[in-house]
Amino acid sequence: MSTAPAPRKLRILVAKPGLDGHDRGAKVVARALADAGYEVVYTGLHQTPEMIAAAAVQEAVDAVGLSIMSGAHMTLFPAVMDALRARGAGEMIVFGGGIVPKDDLDKLTALGVARVFTPGASTQDIVAWVEGYVRPRAEAT
Repeated sequence: MSTAPAPRKLRILVAKPGLDGHDRGAKVVARALADAGYEVVYTGLHQTPEMIAAAAVQEAVDAVGLSIMSGAHMTLFPAVMDALRARGAGEMIVFGGGIVPKDDLDKLTALGVARVFTPGASTQDIVAWVEGYVRPRAEAT
């Protein structure tokens, strides 16, 4: 009797761009993703978009999760995505979380951000989204 091979471990980079020093949520999400069986790379605080893109490419991650609590989401999400494109990784999935006004959610989606989790989202919701959205795209490549 043959069994199906175990799915490969997804690699997810969790980053804190800009000068925002509030990293508790990012650490909680990184831990929840790791506990769910994903390989997580956490970059730490005060990362530039270029540093995040470089780490994402170097680590060959399947997705980049940004935690932005500073209100600079309309600058930092596009800057990270531009930096990824500049490194030939424009197709990389970018998602995030933090304090993002409802009026900006559609704007971020239009820019190519796959998903934004706002305060109150559970770690189970995030893991389920990664499994349902990131995994099929990662396995298709």
